[in-house]
Amino acid sequence: MPEWLNIVIRSLGLFALVLLLVRLMGKRQTSQLTLFDLVTVIVIGVVAAAISLNLIENPFNGLAALAVWTLLPIGIYLMALKYKTVRDIIQGKETVLINHGKVLEDKLLEARFTPEDLLSRLRQKNVFKVADVEFAMLEPNGEVSVLLKKQNQPVTPASLGLQVNHESVPQTVMLDGVIMDEPLTAMGLNRNWLHTELEKAGVAPENVFIAQVDSVGQLYLDLFNDAIQVPQPKTKELAYATLKKCQADCEMYALGTKQPKAKEIYSECAEQLDTVIAELKPLLKR
Repeated sequence: MPEWLNIVIRSLGLFALVLLLVRLMGKRQTSQLTLFDLVTVIVIGVVAAAISLNLIENPFNGLAALAVWTLLPIGIYLMALKYKTVRDIIQGKETVLINHGKVLEDKLLEARFTPEDLLSRLRQKNVFKVADVEFAMLEPNGEVSVLLKKQNQPVTPASLGLQVNHESVPQTVMLDGVIMDEPLTAMGLNRNWLHTELEKAGVAPENVFIAQVDSVGQLYLDLFNDAIQVPQPKTKELAYATLKKCQADCEMYALGTKQPKAKEIYSECAEQLDTVIAELKPLLKR
């Protein structure tokens, strides 16, 4: 057998083997790899390459090395799940770099961070002034977590005392012009509803690239032909306007009638609608 063909066969076999070994070691993004993870992956890659190129005379020795560098990390990971001491040794500990707005120079030295490194990591978090930072911590994977001072934190509905409703995940009901019945059924809808909405938008089904329905039943469309302007959904606005109109009508009827009983009923309905509108406003006015 030619040497090049032998190398190809070994490489294909090792590719499948290494893929299996990496899957056994668990799923981690590259940005989440610790130093120990990185060393393990590099060693496995080097050993696999050496076996592929026949740099190791006895392939079984190489396979034994692969087994050690796979099973040992798996065992250590399992121990790390149970014992914090093992986690601290393998993954390392967090390092506080900024505490209560003060940069800790000794911690920077301990983490082998220069001031330029710290400023660069802060800029990556969209923080350009050290004075805005209340707390910064270097994570074991090398990422810097930043907590801004209270006055510099982004405004949220909670900080404004506003209540917002939960929103479910939008369902994709069309992909590449094909209607997907299962997501439609999950939303309590059907094809007739979808075709009606497409007719309202003046869009042919075969021109729809992606169609999604949100938690309040609004249909969002992306078309193959980007030159066609699709009207934005108005379901929330129409529902809010309809409720306000009903409340105004009840108030008007209460003022216009001369019958005490009818006036009481209309006033009560107006109050109930006002309560409903107040509860739904965070959802309908977003």
